[in-house]
Amino acid sequence: MGYRIAIMGGLFIALLFGAGCVGGGVATAPVVVKRTQMHMGTLVTVTAVAPSRPMAQEAASAGFQEIHRLEELLSTWIATSELSQVNAAAGRKAIAISPDTMSILEASIEMARLTDGGFNILVGPAVEAWSVLDRQQVPPDEALQAVRPLTDLRALHLNKVQGSAYLAKAGMRVDVGGIGKGFAADMAVAAMQKAGAAAGVVALSGDMRTFGQLPGGTKFPFGIRHPRREDAVLAFVDLQDEAISTAGDYERYFERDGVRYHHILDPVTLQPARDCQSVTVVARDGVTADGLDTGVFVMGRKRGLALIERLPGVGAIIVDRDGKVWISSYLKGRVRINEGGE
Repeated sequence: MGYRIAIMGGLFIALLFGAGCVGGGVATAPVVVKRTQMHMGTLVTVTAVAPSRPMAQEAASAGFQEIHRLEELLSTWIATSELSQVNAAAGRKAIAISPDTMSILEASIEMARLTDGGFNILVGPAVEAWSVLDRQQVPPDEALQAVRPLTDLRALHLNKVQGSAYLAKAGMRVDVGGIGKGFAADMAVAAMQKAGAAAGVVALSGDMRTFGQLPGGTKFPFGIRHPRREDAVLAFVDLQDEAISTAGDYERYFERDGVRYHHILDPVTLQPARDCQSVTVVARDGVTADGLDTGVFVMGRKRGLALIERLPGVGAIIVDRDGKVWISSYLKGRVRINEGGE
């Protein structure tokens, strides 16, 4: 069994090839199937390990179907989605939502509490004011202060009994992009396991969730992207029954007078967070990893690491503003720094 490395967002995934992975010849059990499709505005790769090829194919299909189902509920690019309807009704009325949408909104509020407001699903109007990929201009302070009331999480009201969500102020917008891919990965894994997969990976850009082991009993290897050297690997880590997610200042940004302005905003200042270049979080589930990488990035290295150390089964690799790498105790001995930087 061999491997090749492919980049997915802020992470490099070691993709399988060899016995049982491609057509032709006699496949040996267990069989590995890898498929790729476009969902949630990004390239999604699903790898399924199962006793037979039909079962592996069925499991991969089940993973994609679950991601598509959730996209129809959560995408703010789909006008008929539940979150789009919540946004359209902001300041006017509550909207009935499904248990899955309620679940991710509740998880988002909990993540905001956990990170002292570093994670905020209502910061969208401020992100739009920056529009780092389009206008590439620093917005005036008046423009940011004008949208500040729209970022107040206290104005998001969830009624679990009635199954509804209500944004109290017109112009407010919920966007779960900072946690939704992790949620989708978790749900896709559950669907794959139900379909018979013994192991696998669901990768949505820089968010990945693994379960089980590779044929031969080995863990799933991943490489973490270097935040200042494109296509270079900073470090490697092996995962089993874990999720990994990276937030970095290198995917959506522009520079002015030597200053990098990127899309990860501090909800308090509405300015780009400045204390980190990248944050990679390893956790038992995708929601935790996906939400925490952004929250910790905003909190900064010192406060972020202190939070990570308090959470059982959670680890982080942080590259601070000066490029120094910090590894939390949960990942000590598991992270292999790529000294060559290739």
